[in-house]
Parts: sequence; C-alpha cells; structure tokens
Amino acid sequence: MFLKYKPPKTLRMLFIIHYAPLLLIIMIGPLTAIFHIWEIPLNKIITIISGLVVFLLGTLLYFKWEIFWHKNYHGQLVTNGIFSYIRHPHYTSLLIIGFGLALFFYSTAALLISIIAVPIMILSILDEEKQLITQYGEEYKKYMKKVPWRLIPKIF
Repeated sequence: MFLKYKPPKTLRMLFIIHYAPLLLIIMIGPLTAIFHIWEIPLNKIITIISGLVVFLLGTLLYFKWEIFWHKNYHGQLVTNGIFSYIRHPHYTSLLIIGFGLALFFYSTAALLISIIAVPIMILSILDEEKQLITQYGEEYKKYMKKVPWRLIPKIF
C-alpha cells in the first residue's frame, strides 16, 4: 500500500477540522463567479492570476511535505528536510492553498474563511505541540529551540 501511515482515531477529527475550510472555500468560492456576489474589490485578472500562483505554490509545498513525510516518518521525530525550516509545513501548505483558492475564485467570502482558518490552525498547532512534547520530551524541546518558526520562517 502506498500510504502506510494511518492517523489514530483521535487525530482524524483534527484532520477534518483542518480540511474543512478548504472544502468550504471550494464550495463557496465558485458562487462568486456564478452569481457575481462577494467579489474582491481588486483587479479581477491580477487577483485570479496571483491566486493561481499562490495556490500552486501551496500545492507544491503540500506535496513536498506529503512525499517527505511518508518517506521519512516511522514513529520518530522528524527534524530534517522541510522540518528544518518550519515545524508545521502541513498546516502552512493548507493555509497557503486556502488563500490561493480564495483569490483565484475572486471571493471575499472564501477569503474570510481563509482568514478564519488561521486561528483554528494556530490553536491546533499549540495543542499538537503539547502532545509532541509529551511524546518526544526533551528531544522536541530542543527541536523547538533549533527551529523556532511554526508556520512561516521569521514570522511565526
């Protein structure tokens, strides 16, 4: 089987929470084009093209994380590769994809969902880091000092 890792049932709800904003954006975003509602008050072509670029960059980051994770994770703490720059590249990629889709769909409603997703992800990260400290102890604390950025290098 291609994907050997299967998250525990307790984590599955978190995955649903993390992907729910993307699903909402995908469902609500096209309504802007269909009904000409909730349009972003910026140049339409530039906004859509920049949204496509941001979406593609987020997708690239997501697949880079996904492939790296499945090749390297075997129950141990992973601190190399993309994890040597940020501690939560998965969350970063989901947020970038969400903002990219919102811009691509030219939708203020989708953009609002993307903004609301940020504190949801931050709360999830803070909660997850407590679990990682419990699971990996001092090793994770050292990693946190070595890589201080959770989502975006030099910012957060």
